[in-house]
Amino acid sequence: MQTDGLSILIVLALIVFSSPYFSKILRIPIAPVEIILGALAGYLGLIGHNEMFKIVSEVGFFYLMFLAGTEVDLKIFFTTDKKILKLGLLYIAILYALSAFTTFAFNIDKLFILIIPLMSVGMIFTLFKEYGKDKDWLNLGMLVGSIGEVVSIAALTFVGAYMKFGAGSELALTTLYLGGFLVLSAGAFKALNVLFWWYPQLRVILMPHYDNAEKDIRLCMALFFSIIALMLYLNLEIAFGAFVAGTFIATFFDHKKDLPHKLASFGFGFLVPTFFVHIGSTFKLNAIFIDGVVRDALLIVTVMTLFRAVSASVFLNLLGFRKTLLYALSHSMPLTLLIAVATIAYKSGGINENFYFSFILASLTQAIIVTICIKILMSYGNKNLQKELK
Repeated sequence: MQTDGLSILIVLALIVFSSPYFSKILRIPIAPVEIILGALAGYLGLIGHNEMFKIVSEVGFFYLMFLAGTEVDLKIFFTTDKKILKLGLLYIAILYALSAFTTFAFNIDKLFILIIPLMSVGMIFTLFKEYGKDKDWLNLGMLVGSIGEVVSIAALTFVGAYMKFGAGSELALTTLYLGGFLVLSAGAFKALNVLFWWYPQLRVILMPHYDNAEKDIRLCMALFFSIIALMLYLNLEIAFGAFVAGTFIATFFDHKKDLPHKLASFGFGFLVPTFFVHIGSTFKLNAIFIDGVVRDALLIVTVMTLFRAVSASVFLNLLGFRKTLLYALSHSMPLTLLIAVATIAYKSGGINENFYFSFILASLTQAIIVTICIKILMSYGNKNLQKELK
């Protein structure tokens, strides 16, 4: 159903304004509330298909990935304990091994080898907003999730090209472009590292400590839109490029301590909520009455969460049981990537419409159920800490 822009703007304004209050009343994070309100608005016919709304929501998603990247200093990969990095890689390997075993054992679509281990740090970043940056399980989740997302998006780019073009020259070209982008990013990191080592004052020139012209925001937006243009030109996953662009800001301009807050205030005040509301509005609430949709969605949620909990056991000695579970849950919300893969599979004929609805429902319920579980576990931990202090 096509909806005019004026009604969408009015409904969007109401949802963006009221969602923090509903979040406080319901005691669940804001992102799931925005998804639920978007779904209700879509069901009532207040929000329908609108091309401009879709474009703005996509920009919101890319900006969310950009913000997630600003939380990842690339230098941490060189300073982090090698044991932790090895455990992180082992965790990812176990996750893919479990997915492959399940796929072949139950003779289901091979696409599940990619779907089950999907990782996205977009929702992890929203947890930073909720719980702060001093949680070891959350910092570890962002670190390993960043690696997992690179693997997920690389696999998604390859599989998407395969489904679209088949095993031909176009697939080879897409793979070549992806490899070239990764090499280019690594080269840019090395070059900027050397440049700023020789000319450290250049950072302050580009982003002054005190500046009424907002040069820091302007540079970030220039980088953000430039990387989107490059990814569009190369026909690669834009979210991946936005995330990489954010990591460059965090790595080379860490002298601007207030920059992440300034960027996040704009994003979480407008663009990101637009994305979450749009995601909710695309789901047809009456699809839950279709036979098998809810059952398959719950199965997907259970398998994805359970496999992460099993794989995360490699961190038991490091984090303890409760924090290991929190770590696993932080990776159990690949909201956007799960929807992206489901869309690709549905358009290519890999899954039917009912299974597509199951994936959309699974992605939404994951975000809601997991954030609530994290909140419960955090509350339980805080109560225990207060008892110990007494």
